[in-house]
Amino acid sequence: QVQLVESGGASVQAGGSLRLSCAASGLTYNKYLWGWFRQAPGKEREGVATIDPDGNTDYIYSVEGRFTISQDNAKNTLYLQMNSLKPEDTAMYYCAVTEVHSMTVIQALGVWTFLRDYGYWGQGTQVTVSS
Repeated sequence: QVQLVESGGASVQAGGSLRLSCAASGLTYNKYLWGWFRQAPGKEREGVATIDPDGNTDYIYSVEGRFTISQDNAKNTLYLQMNSLKPEDTAMYYCAVTEVHSMTVIQALGVWTFLRDYGYWGQGTQVTVSS
């Protein structure tokens, strides 16, 4: 059974930095698509960043240049380095992972949509940025 545990969330002031971690267990396949999502109060969950089996990354426009997604395959851990944090980054942050049998199929369906609908999810970690 796949389990994801996020950590690293905290309350920080605008301009500060945080590094979120997502430790995974129960992974038995050899190719995964990973992602970070966030959900602010009263808003829909949105994708923040993804990293595919080849290490290709994608970000939503609002975090490009400030956030970096990375992974440590040996530790089955996903990271999100967040710099220059803004109050609008305040949200519960979730990691998600899904097996990749065909990136072509996933891309045709939409990477964010596929992760959201078919991925395993953690319980989230809260990030609060004050101005």
